[in-house]
Amino acid sequence: MDKVATKRDYSLLGRDAQAAVDSGLAAAEWYHTDIPRKQMKELMKREDGPAIRDTAIWLGSMVVTGALGIYFWGTLWCVPFFLIYGVMYGSASDSRWHECGHGTAFKTRWMNDAVYQIACFMIMRNPVTWRWSHTRHHTDTVIVGRDPEIAVMRPPDLLRLILNVFGLLDAGYAMIDMVRNAAGIISPAEKTFIPEQEQPRVIRVARIWMLIYAATLVLAIYLGSILPLMLVGLPRLYGAWHHVLTGLLQHGGLADNVIDHRLNSRSVYMNPFSRFVYWNMNYHVEHHMFPMVPYHALPQLHEMIKHDLPAPNRSMLDGYREMIPAFLRQLRNEDYFLKRALPPTAKPYREEFHAEPIAAE
Repeated sequence: MDKVATKRDYSLLGRDAQAAVDSGLAAAEWYHTDIPRKQMKELMKREDGPAIRDTAIWLGSMVVTGALGIYFWGTLWCVPFFLIYGVMYGSASDSRWHECGHGTAFKTRWMNDAVYQIACFMIMRNPVTWRWSHTRHHTDTVIVGRDPEIAVMRPPDLLRLILNVFGLLDAGYAMIDMVRNAAGIISPAEKTFIPEQEQPRVIRVARIWMLIYAATLVLAIYLGSILPLMLVGLPRLYGAWHHVLTGLLQHGGLADNVIDHRLNSRSVYMNPFSRFVYWNMNYHVEHHMFPMVPYHALPQLHEMIKHDLPAPNRSMLDGYREMIPAFLRQLRNEDYFLKRALPPTAKPYREEFHAEPIAAE
């Protein structure tokens, strides 16, 4: 029988935020698989070539499918082209802002910055806010009250998850945040992770974005067509499904308030198309252990440390077969989580801070 759950406070200003600091969970020392220094240095080597190639394919595919969508607008032939365009706009941008935000995708800094700004606009994530938000996410991964990027809180809000497959809630909240920031307001939660000197930049970016969206809307009204919005704005909705499906797999159903990424992150083998859209973030345990390893080196990193990690899920479907039952269990007991088996060659899980939740056998 499931035991009575402990109610979590996910607010960055709440009870659990202070508890994480008091207990030592905040900014803790995390477990890492041992890798020889020379090999790690080689893995962390940055290159422009792979990211230039992938960015050319990404943006080039958007130009081609967007142009064909415009050409066939008003007929059913436009649908497949906008479907591809939408995934590249509303899902591939998620991994691009992420990797370029780490500064690892390209060797050349301005290339990272340029792609980061473009991708942030597409995914509707303020580039200043999310740079600092993501820094906190890596410092305090799935630490309740500290991590501002926990996608699935406990108990899971299943309706929210379904709506976000179409980008409805996330894009709506992003629009509200953009309007609020454009009005010069930085929320108390944002102030907990955005340095004061960076806050004016948050406001400036929001105002620039507001002008772009306003101009697109005016053009749509002038033309008497939603076509401009099909190219700018709406793809964040109709193209969101892929990044939501992959993003939920990152930490869904796994442990919180631990300091071992093998307990709270999931790696999944994926098909080549999804790996391209996702930029190899399917190797998510590996990425969290070693976030400065570029995306194109993650498969190599995986081969080097897989002896110390839980076996990856064989596919996205396999991951969901594991994750969805865990979500349903968490509706009854939010302390439940999946504890995935380690291979005999692995070091034991590091669980010093964990408070004996019910785990799946």
